[in-house]
Amino acid sequence: MLGAMFRAGTPMTPNLNPQGGGHYFIDRDGKAFRHILNFLRLGRLDLPRGYGETALLRAEADFYQIRPLLDALRELEASRGTPAPTAALLHADVDSSPRLVHFSARRGPHHYELSSVQVDTFRANLFCTDPECLGAMRARFGVANEDRAERGPHFHLEWAPCPAELPEVEYRRLGLQPLWTGEPGERREVVGTPGFLEEVLRVALEHGFRLDSVFPDPEDLLNSRSLRFVRH
Repeated sequence: MLGAMFRAGTPMTPNLNPQGGGHYFIDRDGKAFRHILNFLRLGRLDLPRGYGETALLRAEADFYQIRPLLDALRELEASRGTPAPTAALLHADVDSSPRLVHFSARRGPHHYELSSVQVDTFRANLFCTDPECLGAMRARFGVANEDRAERGPHFHLEWAPCPAELPEVEYRRLGLQPLWTGEPGERREVVGTPGFLEEVLRVALEHGFRLDSVFPDPEDLLNSRSLRFVRH
């Protein structure tokens, strides 16, 4: 893959800077790329003691199609007694729908005014045949109305960010809820589709999946409606 990117005739141009130089940007994990380069330089896998991101490194090796590195990672996992990941499928669908909400806003002691605001409601469905990855998805997202008793390969989410114009009391009265993501103590709100799919992509790569298809526009990943991942 790296050879194809820089082969003569490939329409890949550097990002220029005012000093006249330039650099190439590859939208992949930068920390893992260090180990990719070292393997290409040395011809062997030389990881730090206690390295725990072999699944992510395997996903990067698969993207760059470096078969000897993939073989070296399998040997490493076998020597550690870590079972090789089984084949699995991950599918993420997300859709949004606008909703016009009417409410009475207080403008004075005895003055109420009817106002309206659009609320965007998001619905997502995750289907994953790897229970460990699906469990990581459940842990990554926190929302009050998720069904903790839900079993099987499906995980459903529904959320609606609160517009600044909508009073908090009206937001709660409508039964709307936000979606949060991140590690405990570092939670942040998911505002829309891009933020949700970014988290899905991060968890998928951590569990050795690679992106297989994007719908409807493969060039606009984070604004898509459907992502499909596979793990061989």
